[in-house]
Amino acid sequence: MINFNLKDRYNMEDLADIMALLRGPEGCPWDREQTHDSIRRNFIEEAYEAVDAIDRRDDVNLREELGDVLLQVVFHARIAQEGGRFDLSDVIDEVCKKLVRRHPHIFAGSPADTSDEALKNWDQIKKEEKGQKTAYQSLEQIPANLPALMYAEKMQSRAAKGGWAFPQGEAALDGVAQSLEKARRAASQGGNAEEEWGEFLFAAVQAGRSQGIDPEEALYRASRRFMEAFRQAESRWETK
Repeated sequence: MINFNLKDRYNMEDLADIMALLRGPEGCPWDREQTHDSIRRNFIEEAYEAVDAIDRRDDVNLREELGDVLLQVVFHARIAQEGGRFDLSDVIDEVCKKLVRRHPHIFAGSPADTSDEALKNWDQIKKEEKGQKTAYQSLEQIPANLPALMYAEKMQSRAAKGGWAFPQGEAALDGVAQSLEKARRAASQGGNAEEEWGEFLFAAVQAGRSQGIDPEEALYRASRRFMEAFRQAESRWETK
């Protein structure tokens, strides 16, 4: 039995202490065995579950899922602390300093009267912090394990800020039609169908961006609509 005082309400310090106990010699065998790599997928899944709770406007579940996301942060920080690299206080300190640095209009008197100006400040300071001297370096730092549509959207957005002239409006839609035609020809004539379909999807992302549409959200909502349509169809099939 581990020496631990039960409480009616816990705080952040308690969470860190609980994780230390779970990872300790008398703690949980499963928790002790975990590494950054072994719980990497858990982090992704918990983040998506929190987003799902947001979409469903489910505050009760959102509270729980945010706790699970926070648990992942504390878990990874504890693993790093045991390796002598950094601890939870370093994580908190770094994010606080980042927020202060990247909001000079709040903490340093720099002007930013609109959200666009504030975002421009953030991006410029981020580039300086990361040592990004070219727009290409900004593209290189996009996480390659993002969902493909989100990855393409971020790639295009940063490239546009770096000076790349993507087609807009009708021209963007024409680009989608042209890419689709190339994909059709590749499929029927034995060309590189995968490459052409990739170009088609990339063009579709840009066409959506030119209309202010988030492609990841658009496809997600289309998939949810399909699920509801399938539910209704299945219900009709069962009554026949």
